[in-house]
Amino acid sequence: MRSYETLFVISPELDEEKINAVIEKYTNLLKEQGAEVVSVDQWGRRRLAYEIRKYREGSYVLINFDAEPEALKELERIFRIDSDILRFIIVNRIEKADKAEKAEEAEETEEAV
Repeated sequence: MRSYETLFVISPELDEEKINAVIEKYTNLLKEQGAEVVSVDQWGRRRLAYEIRKYREGSYVLINFDAEPEALKELERIFRIDSDILRFIIVNRIEKADKAEKAEEAEETEEAV
């Protein structure tokens, strides 16, 4: 399994109860696909950098999970269909960790010289 994180923006028209239902829907979808949800972090309602579908703000949610690459296809498909999701991104967390480690190693070698 690989480590991933997904950040998505939910429509501001939804109230807190419906937002929690959307989050539950996606965590259950991940579990059905064989993924292990590591953490769910609600960032709350924030102003968008630019208008998306005539909305100026949205509710941000970050989910960290471990899954096989095949599980991402279904998650992405459902994100694209769901009208409550304004934007989403799925990122492989290992790549970020590898870059940080390489940067630390480079700093250590520079200090040693």
